[in-house]
Amino acid sequence: MKIGLLHSRVRIEERRLREALEARGAAVTLLHEDEVAFDLHGRGFSDVDLVLESCEDYTLAQTALRTLEFLGVRTLNRPAVVDLCGNKALMTMYLIRAGLPVPRSEVALSAQAAQAAIERLGYPVVIKPLVGDDGQLLALIEDREAAEAILEHKEKLGTDRHHVYFVQEFVGRPGRDIRVLVIGEEPLAAEYRQSGDWAPTRDRKAVHLPCPLTEEIATLARGAAQAFGGGLLEVGLLETERGLLVNDVGTLDDFRSFAANGVDIAGAIADYVLRIAASPNGRATAGAINGGG
Repeated sequence: MKIGLLHSRVRIEERRLREALEARGAAVTLLHEDEVAFDLHGRGFSDVDLVLESCEDYTLAQTALRTLEFLGVRTLNRPAVVDLCGNKALMTMYLIRAGLPVPRSEVALSAQAAQAAIERLGYPVVIKPLVGDDGQLLALIEDREAAEAILEHKEKLGTDRHHVYFVQEFVGRPGRDIRVLVIGEEPLAAEYRQSGDWAPTRDRKAVHLPCPLTEEIATLARGAAQAFGGGLLEVGLLETERGLLVNDVGTLDDFRSFAANGVDIAGAIADYVLRIAASPNGRATAGAINGGG
C-alpha cells in the first residue's frame, strides 16, 4: 500500500503517522506543500493509493483535495468533509439538520443585518469569521458600542469572507471546553482544554487534561461525525446549563495531547487510513474502530 502524506511541516504528528503506517507495511511518500504541483491532465499520483492531508492552510488544503479528487485519488479527509469543517455557517447548518444541540446562531449578509441579529440574540455574543480556525478573528461582543466598532472594522476589510457575519450567543462555560477525537464515525478519546481565556481554543497555553469519554459525549461526537460523513475529525463541545452543546467540528490536526489518554492515536489513524485505501468504495467497514483501530 502506498500512502502520500501532504503536509505543511513535519511535526510530531507527521512523524508518528509515518512510523505507524510503515510499521503496518505501507510505503509513505512525504509531500511537502511547497513542492507539490498538479498536472490537471492526469499525469502523476497514479501510484498512490491514498493521500492523507495535514496542511495548516484551509484554502490550500481544500484546493489540493479537490484537485486530487478530480485526478481520481482517494484522500483523507474527503474534500466534502473539509468544505464543511472550513465554513462555520455550513458546519452549523449540518449539525442543526442532524438534530444536534448547538449555540443559537445567525448568519447575516451585511453589517446592518448583523447588528439586528446581535440585538435579537442579546449581549454578550460571539462573532466568528466564516472561514478560520484556532480562534483567529474571534471576538466577544459585550455591548452595542463594541458591536458597532467590530462590525465597522469587518465591513472595511477587503475580502468577501469578512462580509458574511456569523453570530452566536455567548455560552458561559467553566473555564474549559471539550475536544473529542473521532476516527471514522467512532469517538476514540476526549480531553478538556482548560484556560482562563473566554475561548480556550485561541489560548496557545491552554492546559490539556484527560476527559472521560462518557456516553453523552460519545453520542454527540458520533452524531456530529455521521452528519459530516465520517473521517479524521475533532468535535468541540461546550458545557452549559442546558447540557452539552456541539460548538464545532474540525479536521484532526494536533493529536499529541490525546496520548495522555493512553491510546495509540497514530496507530488507530494508520489502521483507518489503510482500511480506507483498501476498501473498494473508499469507506471503512462498520464497527472497525475498537479502541486501538
